Amino acid sequence: MQNNQMPAVDVPKTPSSLARYTSKTFLWMFIGLLLTFGTSLAVLRSEMALRWIYGSPAVPFIILIAELVIVLFLSARIQKLSTAAATALFFAYSIVNGLTFSSVFLLYDLGSVVFAFGWTALFFGTMALYGFATKKDLTRIGYILSFGVIFLLLFWVASLFLNLSMFQTAICFIGIVIFLGLTAYDTQKIKNYHALFAADPDMLAKASIFAALQLYLDFINIFLYILRLLGNKRS
Repeated sequence: MQNNQMPAVDVPKTPSSLARYTSKTFLWMFIGLLLTFGTSLAVLRSEMALRWIYGSPAVPFIILIAELVIVLFLSARIQKLSTAAATALFFAYSIVNGLTFSSVFLLYDLGSVVFAFGWTALFFGTMALYGFATKKDLTRIGYILSFGVIFLLLFWVASLFLNLSMFQTAICFIGIVIFLGLTAYDTQKIKNYHALFAADPDMLAKASIFAALQLYLDFINIFLYILRLLGNKRS
């Protein structure tokens, strides 16, 4: 009896299962990006939405706070949320982010946006492949890069009060490097989640949503830093 039951234990850990899980996670990320860009384009086509978002300097900050609340809540409650709730929060974040992301299309010409998106997809894809294929443990690197993100946030806050435009180019390069490194790290974490929650399908599904959010943020930040570095603003 025991010998007949043994093969079933290893089924969730097969390479094909990991490949499907990884593909599904990137699919979630892609859907999130579609929602963001779709929302941005919808805003651009609505004069009422444009007046509401950009008519008052307080609205973009309110939207930013809403984004932070969603991310922090999802991060803190991922284990207690249902899979449907985690998915809904991820989609909500993607849509809310799309509201202010419309400013990208207002500030930069379409050619620059397409150019930055193409390079972002290339760099992001390369680092994601590396993160999935490498045997090196990227945990230490990810930990260091997390401090880099804190540095970028502090620089952004300081730039609200000080003229730091002379550092803009250097910060763009630093930001690109940090989020490219995080792309590899976050991709490797998909494998770690798969191994950790292989016996818990519900938590495995929620971990996929959470990983998709992390990769989504990596992609968006790489795109924005490349656009700031190389994009041409509308006259």
